[in-house]
This record gives sequence, structure tokens and C-alpha cells, in this order.
Amino acid sequence: MISKWTYIFTFWVLLSNTLSVLAQTEPEEIIVENDKFQDFFYESIFQKSIENYDKSLAALDQCLKMKPNEASIYFEMGKNYLASKDYKNAYSSFEHATQIDPTNKWFWVGMYDVCYETKDFNQAIIIVNKIIPFDAEYKEDLVSLYMATKQYDKALVGINELNEKVGKTERREMYKLEILSEGKFQNSEIDNLNALIDKNPKEESNYIALIFLYSNNNEETKAQEVAKQLEKAIPESVWAQVSLFKNYLENNDGTNAVKSMNIVLASPKIDSKIKHRILNEFLLFTNTNPQFIPDLDAAIGYFENDKEINVAKEIGKFFHNKKQWEKAIKYYDLSAKNNSEIDLETNLLWLQANTELKQFEPVVKKAMAMIDSYPSEPQFYYYAGMANNQLKLFKKAKEILEMGMDYVVDNQSLEINFNIQLGEAYSGLGDTTKKELYFNNANQLIKGKK
Repeated sequence: MISKWTYIFTFWVLLSNTLSVLAQTEPEEIIVENDKFQDFFYESIFQKSIENYDKSLAALDQCLKMKPNEASIYFEMGKNYLASKDYKNAYSSFEHATQIDPTNKWFWVGMYDVCYETKDFNQAIIIVNKIIPFDAEYKEDLVSLYMATKQYDKALVGINELNEKVGKTERREMYKLEILSEGKFQNSEIDNLNALIDKNPKEESNYIALIFLYSNNNEETKAQEVAKQLEKAIPESVWAQVSLFKNYLENNDGTNAVKSMNIVLASPKIDSKIKHRILNEFLLFTNTNPQFIPDLDAAIGYFENDKEINVAKEIGKFFHNKKQWEKAIKYYDLSAKNNSEIDLETNLLWLQANTELKQFEPVVKKAMAMIDSYPSEPQFYYYAGMANNQLKLFKKAKEILEMGMDYVVDNQSLEINFNIQLGEAYSGLGDTTKKELYFNNANQLIKGKK
């Protein structure tokens, strides 16, 4: 959306501003010569203020008969036509005012208002270039107009000029991202950033932008060179460590990677997404360099207050998928320690990992504790029953499984497992009839599943 100055006046402010315009264009006529002219002029202002545009225009026509070359009359006519959405006459009136007095900014602004309302952005560019000598703030509008007309090369020049002179804005940075998504403009921006770095080597943002630009182009060597340049120019820059961290990992330099990682994770300047990406890359690194796992564990502490991602749990799932059960359990335990709320998924994963390791006593203990917290969650009954079967505590297994079976709804796989475990429990108890019943139930469900 194009930025736009909007001027809203009350009747008396309008009257004051109109007289000001009159004073701008014809200072020798500040005192109105003709009382009749003054009456018609004030009448037009009043009628416009109550949205009687036809009556306002009629009064202005009377003014024109007395002063046919008075620019402010055409200006007021333009405002009436614009308010009534008669854009053709509005533009013509404002244009006539500029022909009489091209030095008055507001007459050009009137033409711009019409172009903006009619979305004639190409014509608006011409008009705004006329306004800028009077008011440099309209350069912001010019950038937006260049974006609207896809004149990205001109927009980029304008953005860089404004960034340097008045500082960056969120809107302009969004425009720049849109422009740089098209590769043909990136070389120009690289040249611009290098020039800005040479001009002001202590401005961190220019290095960061250049690093990201090179990284997005997969020019990692150049990105690393800029990161080292940044570290040298601004030793305290945490952004230099973001880029250097990746370089250290690629060179298998775990010690320096840990140092960079800790600086980044401790910094409030760095977005959480970048921090998560760095931790994930270090996790992959520790999988082949297990001597750095203690550093991974320490790094998790930086995420204790993260409300969106349970980092310890996600690391546990990483090892879970690799069937590294002991490591998975370690991080599930750490997740539980760091979070006061009981997490259903983490506990189910913990139970599965311990089952894989045939650690049935802790499985029974955890599952029974979870049944107290989630009395209608059938999977905890399943794990408690299955583990009791493995411990040959068949009576307990039967009782728990029968209770849990009542909560199995629309989960055929779990229903099959319950029947198998109940079959095992009755087999252990020597009840052949019920053993066969539950095994047959399981078989029928398996056939139906196919």
C-alpha cells in the first residue's frame, strides 16, 4: 500500500489555510479588494465544509468572474471536485492552479491526490517529482510509487538514499526484501553495501545484510569473509559469531563452534529461529562428535523459558528416531525436569524408549503415575499392563488392561495390542479359554485392518 499524507481540516482551519494559499500566490492582495468576492469565497468554504459541493462550486464560479486568474479559486474548485469524486474536473482544476502559480506545493499535492485516488501511479510519479523540491518527505511516496509500478531499480536507489539520510524503516526493509528476491538486483545491492561498509565500518547492519545476501546466494566463502571483517571491525558483534559458528562446524572446529554458539544463544539481539537453527546444527555435529554432548546439554539451558518449542524434548525425539534409546530417555527426563506441566507426548515417548530397552519396572512405575494424571488415556494402561506381563505379574496386568480397554475408542492398532496383552495375561494365569478369546479377537481385528 502506498503511504500518503492525509489532511483533515475543520471549517475554520480550512478557511485559515485557504487564505494562507491566497497569501502565498498573491501577497499584495492579502486585503481582499472586493467585499462581494470575499462573501462568495467564504460562502464556498462554508458550503464545502457541510458537503454542499454544488453550492460551493457555484460560489467559486462567481469568484472566477471577478478574479479569473486567481490560483486559489481553482485550488478550491479542485478540492470540491475531488471530494465529490469528479476526478477529471478535479485534476483539471488543480492543474490550472499550478499553471498560474507553479511554486505552490499544495496545488501539486492536489494533482497527486487525484492520481492516488484513481490509481494512476505513473502520472503520480511525475507529480511527486514536482513536489519533492518543496518537500523532501515525498521521497517516501516516490519509493512506494516505484514499487507499485514495479520500477524496482529506481525504488532500490530511493530506498538506499533514504536509509542513509533518514534511517531505515520497516516498510522500506520489506520493499528491499521484495526487490532482492529477484537476483538481477543483488549485485547492485552488494556494491551498495560494500560502499556503505567502507564509508562507515562501525555500522553493523550493513555487514549483516551483506552476509545474508551472500548466504542466500550460496556464496558461503564470501559470507565468511564478511563475518571475519565484521568481527575485526566490531569485536563485540554477536552477528559475526552467527556466521563464524557455521564456518567452525564445517572445519570440524568444535571448540570454537561452542564458543560462538554460546555467545549467540546468550544474546537477546538474535531471533529465536536463528538460535534454534544453530542448536540443531550443533546437535547434528555432536552425533558424530559425541565428546561435545556436554556442551549440547549446557546449551539447552538457554531455552528453558522458550514457550513455543520444548528443546530438550525435540532433541530426545531426534535420538528416538535414530533408535538411540538411552540418549532419548536422557533428554525426555531433562524435558520433564525443566517443565512443570506434564506433557502427554513426552511421557509416551519415554515409555516406548524404556520398553525398547526392556526396562519394565520403571515403565510400570511411570505408567501407573501417569494413569493418576490421565485416568482416561488408554495408552498408559497398555504400557502398565504390558510391562506387568513382562515381569510375570499377570494378575496385575489383567486388571489394568481390562480397566484400560474401556477407554479405547477409534484406535484399532491399540485395540489389537490390548487384546494381545490380555491374551498373554490369561495365558500366564492358565486360563486357556480367555487366552484364545483375546488372541482370536486380535487376529480378527488384524484381518479387518488389512
